[in-house]
Amino acid sequence: MAQPLIQAKRASLRLVCAALGISPSGYRYQSKRSTENAEIADWLLRLTATHRTWGFGLCFLYLRNVKGFRWNHKRVYRIYRDLALNLRIKPKKRLVRETPQPLTVPDHINAVWSMDFMHDQLADGRAFRLLNVIDDFNREGLGIEVDFSLPAVRVTRTLDRIIEYP
Repeated sequence: MAQPLIQAKRASLRLVCAALGISPSGYRYQSKRSTENAEIADWLLRLTATHRTWGFGLCFLYLRNVKGFRWNHKRVYRIYRDLALNLRIKPKKRLVRETPQPLTVPDHINAVWSMDFMHDQLADGRAFRLLNVIDDFNREGLGIEVDFSLPAVRVTRTLDRIIEYP
């Protein structure tokens, strides 16, 4: 906007810049680092393509300590954001699981028992708990204990009673 006013009106640079609210040094500024910015962008793109799990910190430390570039971290981060590399989604590290072993089926009664706690609520809002003990061979319910509270002593007493039952 300032250049046409200076040429057409033959006004001084100082007056035009004051009228437009910009500084004369800002008007005269020429960027000298566009080739260097392109080099930084090229390095960042190559690093993030080869090392998918590297974020900005590792990329900057590699460029600074391994390659020896003396670029400012704020400048490198600005270019990193402009390239939208900070929006990359980190891949999840998943554990490789072996194929699970099939569950063993017991071959006779009382070989394996399963025990589980359940809970529910009465119409008046009071909660109660259930302890279920099941034989895995024939799926028979060996015992069900129901109460508002099932402390450990009561659970062991119930299990002892089921064990003693003929």
